[in-house]
Amino acid sequence: MKVLLVDDEPTILETVETKLRREGYSVFTAATAEDGMRLYKQARPDLLILDVMLPERSGFDLCKAVRKESKVPILFLTARAGENDRIAGFELGADDYVVKPFNLAELAARVRALLRRSSGGTEPMRVVESGNLKIDPKTHEVTLGGNALSLSPKEFALLHFLAQNPGQVFSRDTLLDRVWGLDAFVNSRTVDVHIHWLRERIEPDPAKPTRLITLRGIGYKFAG
Repeated sequence: MKVLLVDDEPTILETVETKLRREGYSVFTAATAEDGMRLYKQARPDLLILDVMLPERSGFDLCKAVRKESKVPILFLTARAGENDRIAGFELGADDYVVKPFNLAELAARVRALLRRSSGGTEPMRVVESGNLKIDPKTHEVTLGGNALSLSPKEFALLHFLAQNPGQVFSRDTLLDRVWGLDAFVNSRTVDVHIHWLRERIEPDPAKPTRLITLRGIGYKFAG
């Protein structure tokens, strides 16, 4: 999914862009409302993150312009913490409002939640085939070379999610959110353990995986 970030602080642009790219999003950045509107029309992002205080035109102005033609989720990320500012943002059509300074992990979680709600919250139920591996979400079956594999519900959900997005890297936090849910009482180690179990079942040599690939410090991807 595509995210447009509009902020005139270079540090904010860099840190938020890096975080969201690690979460698997395509990120477009702009430092002014004018450039933000131009990129919005070109890229048609799935979500906007807007600062309020921008050069010349404000983030409120940009939000108002976008709302005239789209219901795309909009999150304000701003130092303006006053109640009136929050009310103004929501009245213009914002979906969320985060005050600086902020926690990157919380921001990413809010982005995921907004995108999940806007897309209906479910992944397409389609069969995924990669070589001799077949994953069928309708029957909840996984076969390898025609032989059925016994997977737990979470192992199946994790494998199916990754296989539906071949080549895309997902952080552990993203996988926890998409497979276990934000409210689950688990941590990133849970993802590592389930990846290990899956490798034992689908990799010819689990010590040298060719399907479930680790990118150190970033996360995992399915090499379809």
